Amino acid sequence: MPRADKNLMKYMGLGAQFFFSIAIALGIGWKLDKWLSLGTPLLVWLLPLLVILAILIKIIKETTKSKP
Repeated sequence: MPRADKNLMKYMGLGAQFFFSIAIALGIGWKLDKWLSLGTPLLVWLLPLLVILAILIKIIKETTKSKP
């Protein structure tokens, strides 16, 4: 497989991971907000933001690894 195709597949996988992680966090936040009977959708906002931060930190750590 050519290098360009490998990079494309890597970034497509990363995008899919990003999308599904945010969708799952939204679903969990929505269920928790209903279960806790919160007046405002607090967890619907906080959980996806935490997921985005965690994924960005993971990406930064993976891309700044020093090569031996």
